[in-house]
Amino acid sequence: MTDKVEFWFDPACPWAWMTSRWMLEVEKVRDVEVDWRIMSLAVLNEGRDELPEDYRTFLQKAWGPVRVVVAAREEHGPEHVKALYDAMGTRLHPGGQKDFGVVIAESLAEVGLPAGLAAAADTDRWDDLVRASQKEAQDRVGDDVGTPVIAVNGTAFFGPVMSPAPTGEEAGRIFDGAVLLAGYPGFFELKRSRTAEPVFD
Repeated sequence: MTDKVEFWFDPACPWAWMTSRWMLEVEKVRDVEVDWRIMSLAVLNEGRDELPEDYRTFLQKAWGPVRVVVAAREEHGPEHVKALYDAMGTRLHPGGQKDFGVVIAESLAEVGLPAGLAAAADTDRWDDLVRASQKEAQDRVGDDVGTPVIAVNGTAFFGPVMSPAPTGEEAGRIFDGAVLLAGYPGFFELKRSRTAEPVFD
C-alpha cells in the first residue's frame, strides 16, 4: 500500500528543510507519494505583537520565495513546486545565502523557469492563494503549530522536527512510526524542547 503524504513548507524555514530532507530519504526506502504544498511563516505569525524586530524583518522577506513558488505553480504547473523548493532551500540553508533576491533568481534559472517570475516576490497578486494553502494546513492541524505541517494518510500534524535529518533505513523506520501514530484516531501531540540547531550536512 502506498502511503500518502501532504507536506506544507515555507522555503525560508530551516526546520521544514530538515524534515523535507528526511522525506526525500523516506521516498527511497518506502512506498510513499508526497504532495508538496506551500505555507507561510509570515501568515502564521500575523497579529503576534511580541515578535522581535529582526524576526519581523525576516518574515517580511520570507513572503518573496513563497509567492514565487505559488506563481510558478499557477503559471507553469505543480511539478515545479518541489524542484523550486529544492533549489531555493539548498541556497538558503546549507548554502547560507541571505539575499533572497539572489536565491530566487538563481533558483529559477536552475529549474529552467522564466526569470520574470522573480517579480512575483514583490506583489500581492498571489497572496490569496498563499493564504488559502496556509488555511488548509491550519484547518487540518490547528493553530498552535509552526512549519512544516505534514499529513500522513489524511492525519495532519506539526513536524516532525529533526536535526540532523535521518537517512536510509533509519529514515524509513521513523516514517513507519509516523504512519502508526497517524493511524490511531486518538493521537494528537508529541513535543519536547529543541536542544540543537539545524545540521545541514
